Amino acid sequence: MVSTADKQMNIWIRADSSYSMGTGHIMRCLTLAGGLAARGGQVTFICRELPGNLADYIRGQGYAVELLPPPDDPSYAAFWLQVDWRTDALETVQRLEGAAPADCLIVDHYGIDKRWETMVQRKVKKLVAIDDLADRPHECDLLLDPNPSAARDRYQGLLPAYCTKLTGTCYTLLRPEFRAAKLGLAERDGSISRVLVFFGGTDPTGETLKTLQALQSPAFANLRLDVVAGGMNRRKDDIAALCGTMPQASFHCQIDYMADLMQKADLSIGAGGSTTWERCYLGLPSLCIITADNQREITALVHAQGAALCLGKSNEVTAQTIEQGLNSMLANPPRVRAMSEQALRLMGEDKWDEVIDRIMGGDYGRPKGLQA
Repeated sequence: MVSTADKQMNIWIRADSSYSMGTGHIMRCLTLAGGLAARGGQVTFICRELPGNLADYIRGQGYAVELLPPPDDPSYAAFWLQVDWRTDALETVQRLEGAAPADCLIVDHYGIDKRWETMVQRKVKKLVAIDDLADRPHECDLLLDPNPSAARDRYQGLLPAYCTKLTGTCYTLLRPEFRAAKLGLAERDGSISRVLVFFGGTDPTGETLKTLQALQSPAFANLRLDVVAGGMNRRKDDIAALCGTMPQASFHCQIDYMADLMQKADLSIGAGGSTTWERCYLGLPSLCIITADNQREITALVHAQGAALCLGKSNEVTAQTIEQGLNSMLANPPRVRAMSEQALRLMGEDKWDEVIDRIMGGDYGRPKGLQA
């Protein structure tokens, strides 16, 4: 493939974050933005002004942010976009029209589908959709889905004929720190002395405090605990205070060294979102709790593959459930070791460079006659 080094491209990313939807979409888009910027891409984010949004954090990472106005119709509060899709598309087009021509628009949003993309697509040369649900049609030039099940043709009938698909765990968007950590990764023997607790950037269902309640059992007094909370976690002060009463616990907030903690941990207790693939990439066995409906498929798949143990949905999982799950892991080192091996196997080959090459190279998508 032709080198794309130093190629200047005007790239836009449409993604949101909030207390209710979490930060996963923004975080993986920041990972992608870093790779694109390193190749000469000029990246700008378009985000809705929602409670708990990460606009300031994105700017702190060096990227411009165009904010769409906060929603004013409460009837849309339960939907991902929190506004009518047509309104969102029109507001996005306004931002695109007020700037230099867009070479590429990357969309990572469960509330966006073919209708929105068709309206916006004429304003950009290429449109990339990031999806992991395969539950709606897209009108995009390139589709990126890191799920193992995406390698099967579950997008049949949902994509235009010209769309290029990059599917499977080999296309997972992982920050450079994870690749560096994997180079020094030691084989796990199944013993557990250090546990990582992390339930995403916002932890809307309060799983971190529930887990710490379980870990207060005297049976776990000798375990070293790394407890991580995102800066938008509204319970972070309570979590920090509780960690302060537990001598074996270290509290971390809005960190940039997650890969280091995963590398050092023997087991993780966390949610079933996009962090699943980070854990698997480093062969970290985990106890998973489903904290949102969109995590069901990922968690069920990893559980079925033997790379993690699903404890159930958050509203069904108690501190006692977590305690029992951890005890089962402590009592069975061979099982823990097998989980680590299966997690590594599940990820397969790393094709990060191909993702960046495809987006920057432009060798995908609509015939020239259909481009903006």
